[in-house]
Amino acid sequence: MTSLRESAKAFVPQQTKNIAELEAVSLDVPITEKSGTNKEGQPFSFLVATVLGEEYRVPSSVLADIKAIMTAKPSLKTVKVIKKGTGMNTQYTVVPLE
Repeated sequence: MTSLRESAKAFVPQQTKNIAELEAVSLDVPITEKSGTNKEGQPFSFLVATVLGEEYRVPSSVLADIKAIMTAKPSLKTVKVIKKGTGMNTQYTVVPLE
């Protein structure tokens, strides 16, 4: 039996990483929709890419940028996502890689 103290010490909060943490990401990576609740208790959904068993959140603006790049370059296979700012001031830049 484990004590509350031991469980608290071992506890690691569930946290979804951000796609910008990856050096490069294949456009063939699997995407799934997840749901959660915000601080006000309101439900919301978000997309995650699963890379090597880890989940990375994919902002909708990143999907829009990838779509625009694919229009100009349909053979695109890999991108790098750069994140600037925090919270509501976060901006993402998608860079096509060869």
